[in-house]
Amino acid sequence: MSHETLIQTVCADFFNVDPTAVKLESRLMGGMSNFTYIITVKDVRYTFRIPGKNAEKFVDRTVEKHHLELIQPLNLDNDTIYLDLEKGYKIARYIEGVPMHEKNPHDYLEQAADILKTIHQSGLTSEYDYDPLGRLHVYESHLKPYDHVHDARYDRLKARWMALKADIDCHQKTLTHGDSQISNFVVTDERLYLMDWEFSGNNDPFYDIACFGNTNFDHAIALLPVYLEKTPDAEAFNRLYFWRTFQCLQWHNVALYKAYIGLSADLKIDFAKVANLYLDKAEALLDKLK
Repeated sequence: MSHETLIQTVCADFFNVDPTAVKLESRLMGGMSNFTYIITVKDVRYTFRIPGKNAEKFVDRTVEKHHLELIQPLNLDNDTIYLDLEKGYKIARYIEGVPMHEKNPHDYLEQAADILKTIHQSGLTSEYDYDPLGRLHVYESHLKPYDHVHDARYDRLKARWMALKADIDCHQKTLTHGDSQISNFVVTDERLYLMDWEFSGNNDPFYDIACFGNTNFDHAIALLPVYLEKTPDAEAFNRLYFWRTFQCLQWHNVALYKAYIGLSADLKIDFAKVANLYLDKAEALLDKLK
């Protein structure tokens, strides 16, 4: 079934309209995990998300639903009106804007910092911890059916990260977005929005600052003093490097999994190469820690 037919079928049932009344306008680009489309139903625009292949290995839709409901009073996201907990299809109200990765992120540092602080200082607590180390073990386990053995370099980098954990991962947990990279921020004429709460949970708030540097770590470096409202000291930088290192180890495993299930050919992205690039980044970050 094509994506257009799938979207028309689901929307026809949800909106109680004829499938031909559901118009697919375009696909939103920016992520490597999902397919998100702009659609129109009765002259109203929405977004429709179709999860990528085997996305359920990494995202629990019940957890996602909990966080979408939890953060609703903060008015940071576009309103979700439909979420299929089994298949992950999601319909949300469309917000007219431009993803931040199509802009200069440095022009929006104060607004991005305000959004992250709104989350972190909201007093909201999730029923779910992000549990970085536990999650990493789960992601590693997804490679076992393919007889994957992590190479010595990965083991060495993970050991270096683990040696730092007791001293750095000791800060109070708050609610975090968990994937606050620039492609998940939408710039409108009035304000910023932060989309895609699939990886939310209680975690160190610096995790979100590190996420902001997903495509270019200089973005996270620039955001840190704006978020802190002061010049960061060595401890703050170490905390940022620490969490970005973890993210690189985490996404290394996800990229390997995508390579094993054939997504390199499907999406025309060399995920084995992507996985190695994440290790390069992890090593460079660890070398910066003082």
